[in-house]
Amino acid sequence: MELTIIQKKIFEVRGHRVMLDRHLGELYDVPTKSINLAVKRNKNRFPSDFMFQLTKKEYDSLRFQFETLKRGTHSKFLPYVFTEHGVAMLSSVLRSKKAVEVNISIMRAFILLRQLAISHKELLRKIKELEKKYDKNFAEIYQALNLLLDPPHPKRKKVGYKHYDE
Repeated sequence: MELTIIQKKIFEVRGHRVMLDRHLGELYDVPTKSINLAVKRNKNRFPSDFMFQLTKKEYDSLRFQFETLKRGTHSKFLPYVFTEHGVAMLSSVLRSKKAVEVNISIMRAFILLRQLAISHKELLRKIKELEKKYDKNFAEIYQALNLLLDPPHPKRKKVGYKHYDE
């Protein structure tokens, strides 16, 4: 399974990277109803940090990210989303060979996204270090330019006639 297909189905909701139950059903080649039924049968395996139901507002916002609304393709129920840990737990609930294979691909996609996020943070840290380093150099350059543009006036001996009151 291609990682890019899976990566396009991973969204961020409430600070978690998640996948919709419907998208997982497509990948596992099972109806969404079967996934949700398996989860309900094993509710103790899916705490709120593994899986949660979207609010109407979250779903409406998210829906426009992955496709436009097509008549008859959307459930009347708000979807559940699964975090990385929830997807991993699904493999223990859905025991088909395809579910295991797809689950491995999904885990790889989550790992790749995590690595990208870490490298992004590292790159951002290095840029900030460079800014600090060069801001200091630029401060010295600006100070030198200011001295060139407006040099200090040394005390000079006055030339000319002296007045008695001096």
